Amino acid sequence: MGPGWRAPSAALVAGSVAIFAGLRRVALALPRPAAVRSRPGRAWRWLNLLVSFAHSVLAGLWAFFSLWHAPELFSDIQDGYSVSGHLLVCFSSGYFIHDTLDIIFNHQSRSSWEYLVHHAMAISAFVSLIITGRFLVAAMLLLLVEVSNIFLTIRMLLKMSNVPSPALYEANKYVNLVMYFAFRLAPQAYLTWYFLRYVEVQGQGAFLTANLLLLDAMILMYFSRLLRSDFFPSLRKGSAGRDVDGEKFLID
Repeated sequence: MGPGWRAPSAALVAGSVAIFAGLRRVALALPRPAAVRSRPGRAWRWLNLLVSFAHSVLAGLWAFFSLWHAPELFSDIQDGYSVSGHLLVCFSSGYFIHDTLDIIFNHQSRSSWEYLVHHAMAISAFVSLIITGRFLVAAMLLLLVEVSNIFLTIRMLLKMSNVPSPALYEANKYVNLVMYFAFRLAPQAYLTWYFLRYVEVQGQGAFLTANLLLLDAMILMYFSRLLRSDFFPSLRKGSAGRDVDGEKFLID
């Protein structure tokens, strides 16, 4: 399957949406911690995080091993092509579409509006990559962030389930920080430098650069929240007594 938008790509994206809808049904049948069962407001969030965790594991490892086995892709970020990368972008596009629909249809738009903004950026960028066949390697590098998301999601699941094991949360806290630097901040910083230095600010290049810069701001904001919550709790503002049920993001 070569670059460009083709019927198989559209079918792959639709198939991915169906896969994640199926995973959500499977998650519904799984047992839930008492802390989730006793708080109806947490039910949707718990299911959503489980599906997000599945995507992070699959997409993160997929991106990592695709780049590991084809290091020559790094030499052509704008026009390099990989069948595995193409399939990965279709797969993740399906997840972002599914998650957007899940948020909207379950009336979580207000509490999860930041996710809707992020997903709109991701979907529009990925569709443009599939249509043009360009910047596919950049998308693969960005999807390394899903490795970091594995540990961010574990963090949220542990907090929601009130697991009586501070040691487990503490261990994940430090692993999460390392992964945040290695798989989120580092690839993002490299791509920002690359786009500003080598990509023409017109057409698709301008659109993707704008998306990238907005994503930079979002990532730094979430990083500051994470640091305040896990490492500098005394700096947290207005979070005392806050109910986390209605928030999907990694805050507090």
